[in-house]
Amino acid sequence: MTLDQLRAFLWTARLGGVRKAARRLNLSQPAISTRIATLEAELKRPLFDRLPGRLQLTRQGRMLLTYAEQMLFVEDAIRANVADPSEAEGLFRVGASETIAQSWLPDFLQALSARYPRVTLDLTVDISIDLRAALLDRRLDLAFLMGPVSDFSVENAALPQFELQWFKSAAMGPVDLAHVPVISYSRQTRPYRELAETLARRHGPGVRIYASASLSAALQMIAAGVAVGPYPPDLARPLVEAGRIVPFDAGFQPEPLVFTASWLAEPRSHLIETGARLAQEVAEGWASGRSESAITADPK
Repeated sequence: MTLDQLRAFLWTARLGGVRKAARRLNLSQPAISTRIATLEAELKRPLFDRLPGRLQLTRQGRMLLTYAEQMLFVEDAIRANVADPSEAEGLFRVGASETIAQSWLPDFLQALSARYPRVTLDLTVDISIDLRAALLDRRLDLAFLMGPVSDFSVENAALPQFELQWFKSAAMGPVDLAHVPVISYSRQTRPYRELAETLARRHGPGVRIYASASLSAALQMIAAGVAVGPYPPDLARPLVEAGRIVPFDAGFQPEPLVFTASWLAEPRSHLIETGARLAQEVAEGWASGRSESAITADPK
């Protein structure tokens, strides 16, 4: 019995199939199948019932899964605490919302790559609801999203939040939100929902709200005078400094964007847990290093 066999068995059991396990371990499907078959032959016990379109653990398979998780965590702990971290290998799948991607994510990826130069990174940038689904479906190892993820299987670590400020085109005069379109995040996000509710309450149901999953595209639409909207000042700063957009007082401020680093608690992984801690350090360093000069709002 080898750790490679146990690893193939564990991920096949966790992900529900050989194909997904092969993708997770960056191996071919025949390699995964061979390792499981060899393990079953050595134990002289079937570990899976082969049902149409899926695999189901046998009683012996469920028992082995508990032992496999413990053994592989010990191996992971040895590699993390005793071995040289630069020798760690494998695929590390990271998901991030665009707000994170346009702020401190490059610094995090650089720091992670420096610590684990042989780990292969797979990056997904998407809206938080899709990142959450991918995490729970085990298609991501670590997600930076609007959280926390309220699920018993998920661990969440708090990340610095992003304040929001209203911006308009520098060429635009006084703004009446009852008549000027407002642009926000994707319709499937909490900021969009909360903003729509507040605007409807303050200005009636006729307020026009545009949605954009692209933060950079939304800011360009504001600069073009197509709409106004609330966005993180640090990410809007280049357009402010270029004289294309200016902040203004809309009469209320939306709630800050709250983010977490989220990952599945089981099976435990030192690489994932270390990545989450590293993300906290990088994000907090980025937040503390922001320019202290405030972007003063135009009262108009």
